[in-house]
Amino acid sequence: MKSVKLFCDGSSLGNPGYGGYCGILQYADKEKIIAGGEENSTNNQMELKAVIESLKCLKEPCNVELYSDSKYVCDGISSWLDGWVKKDFDKIKNPDLWREYVRVSRCHHIKTIWVKGHNGHIENERCDKIAKEWALKYKKVSNGQND
Repeated sequence: MKSVKLFCDGSSLGNPGYGGYCGILQYADKEKIIAGGEENSTNNQMELKAVIESLKCLKEPCNVELYSDSKYVCDGISSWLDGWVKKDFDKIKNPDLWREYVRVSRCHHIKTIWVKGHNGHIENERCDKIAKEWALKYKKVSNGQND
């Protein structure tokens, strides 16, 4: 299996509010940026959406090193997910996103690595900036402000 690095971050202006997400996939000397947003979401939803949308871009099973500043994402994937699946996500926030994560991650081997946010980690800072830009785009469009 190929080994890829995935750096992810999410943003929400208001939490809930205008949201943005970003994932950066790196393989060998190649890089792909995956980004988007939603009009009404939470930070945790955008953090998880960044992972899901990035994994959807992988065309074959991979070993994925997932770097995130979200304890929710890292602990959810590495510690809590098996228990959540066993109880069919009963009383778990964002069950639709977690079910989608299970579906898109099934063929990959994923190792989570938590990084401290806003601490100079180059890719995390890039993801944070892009995610915030997407959240601001949604805010501007909603408020009738076009560039």
